[in-house]
Amino acid sequence: MALPVEQLLDFTGKVVIVTGSGSGLGSGIVLRFAEAGARVVVHYHSSRAGAEAVASQITHAGGEAIAVQADVTDAAAAQYLLNATVHAFGRIDVLVNNAGIYPLASVLDMTPETWDAVINANMRSVFLCTQAAARQMVAQGQGGAVINITSIEAENPAPNHSHYNAAKGGVLMYTRAAAYELGQHGIRVNAVAPGLIWREGLEEAWADGVARWQKAAPLKRLGLPDDVADACLFLASPAARWITGASLTVDGGVMTKQIF
Repeated sequence: MALPVEQLLDFTGKVVIVTGSGSGLGSGIVLRFAEAGARVVVHYHSSRAGAEAVASQITHAGGEAIAVQADVTDAAAAQYLLNATVHAFGRIDVLVNNAGIYPLASVLDMTPETWDAVINANMRSVFLCTQAAARQMVAQGQGGAVINITSIEAENPAPNHSHYNAAKGGVLMYTRAAAYELGQHGIRVNAVAPGLIWREGLEEAWADGVARWQKAAPLKRLGLPDDVADACLFLASPAARWITGASLTVDGGVMTKQIF
């Protein structure tokens, strides 16, 4: 039965984990879920100060949040993240797999160590966290939602990013496979594929790239963290109750551009 429209994005009482949410895009996502009423877990690997600041911002605004450190490329650590969530809040309803890295390296010069680090951070972590969260959701018996942050690079290669392209392409297919298997438990798995998202200092660090993006994008601007966060809210909400295995592109229209 459909909820009244005004309740569709109300996450009051829901528990949400956002990996890699101590800074950047992840912090924007977790803040938006908290604004929607969710109790949230601000996960971080190394950005402790940032994660604690985000959690503090949420609690000072009257919300509920904890910051949890974990190396989500490690199975035991990913399970610890889930256990800490259940210990604090009693359950898990939504997992957003956002954590990742994207160093530059060419096909000819990339080391195996760099390849492994990017695959582990961007794809292995998704598997480990999804498995841990889904097992808990199955035990709860009330379904749940998993949102995987991929990238338009899952479908469109970028120079010096073959490892990242491969990882995000893998997560896209994993999203579909996990949706197929977990649907019987009422667990929906979807992806959000962002384009270029603004962050502090981006225009100075990559002025040429920002200018080219703005020229190519039909909507003529960079994305903002809230643009991606709102897509996550939608896919995690009852408004998307019959959507699973989908990928929602959030890129200002760049992927509509003719490629030849």
